[in-house]
Amino acid sequence: MPFPSPESEPAHAVRGAWLRNFWPAPVGITGRERARIALGAALGVLLAALLARWWSHAHPGGHWMVASLGASAVLVFAMPSSPLAQPWPVLGGNTLSVWVGLACAALVPEPAVAAALAVAAAVLVMVPLRCLHPPGAAMALFVVLNPGEDAHLLLFPVLFNVLVLVLVGIAYNNATGRSYPHPQRPQRDDRAVGAGQFSTADLDAALAHYNQVLDISRADLAGLLHMAGRAAFQRTLGELRCADIMSRPPMAVEPGVALKEAWAMMRREQIKALPVVDAQGAVLGIVTVADFVRLASLDTHEGLGQRLRTLIRGRSGRPSRVKDIMSQQVQVVDARQHVMDLVPLFSRGGHHHMPVVDAQARLVGVITQSDLVRALALALPTGEAGTAAP
Repeated sequence: MPFPSPESEPAHAVRGAWLRNFWPAPVGITGRERARIALGAALGVLLAALLARWWSHAHPGGHWMVASLGASAVLVFAMPSSPLAQPWPVLGGNTLSVWVGLACAALVPEPAVAAALAVAAAVLVMVPLRCLHPPGAAMALFVVLNPGEDAHLLLFPVLFNVLVLVLVGIAYNNATGRSYPHPQRPQRDDRAVGAGQFSTADLDAALAHYNQVLDISRADLAGLLHMAGRAAFQRTLGELRCADIMSRPPMAVEPGVALKEAWAMMRREQIKALPVVDAQGAVLGIVTVADFVRLASLDTHEGLGQRLRTLIRGRSGRPSRVKDIMSQQVQVVDARQHVMDLVPLFSRGGHHHMPVVDAQARLVGVITQSDLVRALALALPTGEAGTAAP
């Protein structure tokens, strides 16, 4: 978090905001999850200790347990989805760091310098090999601070301890409903990505720009972002009803109205559709500009304007009333219906105008694509200047 600008806030507010950064946020887990973590860590360390002690009695030697195993246990059982806690980081991070510590202890005579180099070199080795594991750096430091240790430490107790811990972690986490090993990358989807949605490539680009180690898998991060986006969108539009965005009062005609009158109304009101209703206001159909154009005399050589004039003048043998050209299959929506329900109707259903009816099925308004787009635009976060916020 960037340090607050002193020009924008009083000095005491700046200091207070900075000091609050030292107080951690609560870990949002239940008591049951805390118990699951503690029991798993205890089982992992217990089995590793019992088996290692049995092995050390059968094959006498030095250490039979490494203290950093406790830190590895916290990661494996408390954060089984973390990239730092997966089997390869646990195994590779610990064992490779032993080699790094042995090399630094052998090449650098000054213990303090060797200790610093061992931790730094362990990180430099673990990151490109995709096995970054914090207890691994502790293992490199342990080797430097115990100069009597040799390469035998690698197999026992280090590899022995962490192998048992990983096996227990796999069994226990999956038995208690936690995926382990956990998927680390979001599933690739080659389908077209809709506007406002992000793809895997977008997520990778954002993470590359962020350029920090994240203690969360990319798959989980993508899932969280999708869920947060849906929740924010639902919160913004979730309670918005059709009655809130519809155009009213609705322009409508009865079936017996002459086409000339209907056309004049559409041009005067600058609308592209007219619901057709009966005397009680029930929707019988809809007539649109497309209906006029479709039924104009397309086999003649006049221009489109002349053909439309021929149609609305009602020459002999031609349709003359709205009922003759209206579409009777019309999609209507309830005024109490959520606006969110309209999105698939407009985007995939091919609709452009929807009459809105009340509880008695009487016409009370019309919603167009423009009305829906306007509602969506108002729901999107904007900056102070009215542009989309970054």
